[in-house]
Amino acid sequence: MNLPPRRLPDLDELIQLFYAGPAELGDFTAVEPSEMPAGYRRLLAHQEHMTVTVEAHHGCPVDVVVLDRKITASHYARNSLLLRQSDGAVVQFGIMRMHMSVLAPEVRTKIESEEIPLGRILIEHDVLRSIRLQCLWRIEPAGALAKSLRLPAPRTTYGRTAMMDLNGEPAVELLEIVAPLE
Repeated sequence: MNLPPRRLPDLDELIQLFYAGPAELGDFTAVEPSEMPAGYRRLLAHQEHMTVTVEAHHGCPVDVVVLDRKITASHYARNSLLLRQSDGAVVQFGIMRMHMSVLAPEVRTKIESEEIPLGRILIEHDVLRSIRLQCLWRIEPAGALAKSLRLPAPRTTYGRTAMMDLNGEPAVELLEIVAPLE
């Protein structure tokens, strides 16, 4: 199996899968957990699945909406949103790139169906996973990100980059940005 080296995701590289560069989404500044408001810190400064964390925070399940995807012989990448099932509000914007060879065919098929959030699929299929937080970001949304988050006016929000290991192998690079909290 030709797996990627053990490295953490690069913000620019992930964004450039779908956009010209970070500026198309907004202004990104690396921050420490102590520099984040408590609500964002609880949502992002951990090593858990965002699907589970976001659902617990909002008190309801979320659905995935895929904005764009890129599929190669070895990778599946997508730019997506998580929406609350209760009212359809956008709660998260994300970009992920997954090395598909570490997954069983039925799990790959579920992910590529784009009907269920990634975290829920991995949990339901009991895929051994661990998440390594790389960096927390303060983000001033602009352009495509502001539009995707349905922001009527600019509002600071926060996000993270992380690497998810599946079955002990580095497999999923993540950029996860939560919608501004009320």
